[in-house]
Amino acid sequence: MLIELPFELPDRTIKPRENGITMVMDKGLSVREAEDMINTSGHLIDFVKLGFGTSLFTNKLKEKIQFYQANNIKVYLGGTLFEAFIIRNKFDDYRKFIKKLNINTVEVSDGSMEMKHDVKCEYISKLATENTVISEVGSKEAGLIIAPGRWVKMMQSELQAGSVKVIAEARESGNVGIYRPNGNAHVALINKILAVVPIEKIIWEAPLKSQQVWFIKHFGTNINLGNIAPNEVIAIETLRMGLRGDTFHQFLTQ
Repeated sequence: MLIELPFELPDRTIKPRENGITMVMDKGLSVREAEDMINTSGHLIDFVKLGFGTSLFTNKLKEKIQFYQANNIKVYLGGTLFEAFIIRNKFDDYRKFIKKLNINTVEVSDGSMEMKHDVKCEYISKLATENTVISEVGSKEAGLIIAPGRWVKMMQSELQAGSVKVIAEARESGNVGIYRPNGNAHVALINKILAVVPIEKIIWEAPLKSQQVWFIKHFGTNINLGNIAPNEVIAIETLRMGLRGDTFHQFLTQ
């Protein structure tokens, strides 16, 4: 909070934090655009994901990565790029690739390809010896249903394998995984996950405002949210703090 107010707002965690994380999706920002984003809202951003394979086509990539890291933001490559290496049996090349970029946060996913779960956990364990690992659970394929019990087991196993956080898949479209095709939250699935997996260990992908509102209303200010658009970071902070119509009455004291 940059300005003191004569009334109370919800207690908000500050960086570095385990709860209340905001993960931003960078789909090819220029260095100048990244600088502008950090100048206005860098204090609110915990992670930046260089979405899917966009890092391969971004000019001044190393410069941008260094800039994020210098501003206390963990930056990592999208899981789809990890899968592109794995499906071609290039795991060692992937490790060399991230080391060359001086990246020490990685995402392990299997949303675009079939991968045995014990194999996925092996990749997590190997990468966790030198990196901060975030793993993603859920398929990017619309209509593919994963039983709630399997979601829970996969999340538990990946945390045990070395992931510091697990991401609940939604894609940038917000209509798969933890959401119904119409974008509404899959409430039964989310509740079954939270009955077993600690809430601070999960980053919920919530690209749509309606989804962000739903999570904040149900789980409070300091819910971990991901796939946030660069120009929505401050807007989502106002949602978290009850300073936007959608959550205005949520945190008012008696």
